[in-house]
Amino acid sequence: MGILNDWRIIILGCLTLGLAPFYPEPHIWGKLRWILGGGEGMQAMDYFDLLFHGLPFLLLIRLLIVNISSKGKK
Repeated sequence: MGILNDWRIIILGCLTLGLAPFYPEPHIWGKLRWILGGGEGMQAMDYFDLLFHGLPFLLLIRLLIVNISSKGKK
């Protein structure tokens, strides 16, 4: 099955890495607000940080698409 197709691992990644740090707000939420506000002053490290914290959510979206498309083929 593989780690990229395991719902439990991906959801655990979303809840831990994706939302870390939890206080005062999740990192990904702050980065997304920063980008939506124009991204003024963002550096390469900030984009890498967004990718790092967003990767579990991208994997979750990928897994949803794979499962929906495989059900359509049955």
